[in-house]
Amino acid sequence: MEAAAAFIGARPRSEAETRGRLLKLGYPEVLVDEVLIRLIEMNYLDDEAFARAWVDSRDRSRPRGSAGLKRELLLKGVARDTIDTVLAEREKVAPEADPDMSAARALLARRGAALEREPDERRRRQKAYALLARNGFDADVCREAVDAELPRP
Repeated sequence: MEAAAAFIGARPRSEAETRGRLLKLGYPEVLVDEVLIRLIEMNYLDDEAFARAWVDSRDRSRPRGSAGLKRELLLKGVARDTIDTVLAEREKVAPEADPDMSAARALLARRGAALEREPDERRRRQKAYALLARNGFDADVCREAVDAELPRP
């Protein structure tokens, strides 16, 4: 229990991350299962709350598209239905504003200085599109965000 508490004390963790860490430390699977059940009962582990916090953190500090967020949460061991629920909630927060478009524009604004160093307008737009695509934004959002933030001359 102490090892798990120390692990989840650093930052929020998913159940799968915690399980993997305890098993890696050499604890028997039966003991790990008991500790996880106890941590869940005590509300120290909650994959839905973890996923919500992860999405909120990404939206604030390192914007990602829905596909990128889904990929990251899957790698953290969060169940697909939990991810779908959290991402659906993200879209309901501001129904008039597309959260992916807001995140894409924020990312382009953050990287604006680096993009401005590219003198060729066409290459600048290509780099901006590639940046968004690498960060999990779909093609439509990439195109719309680049057109909005880097209009053609």
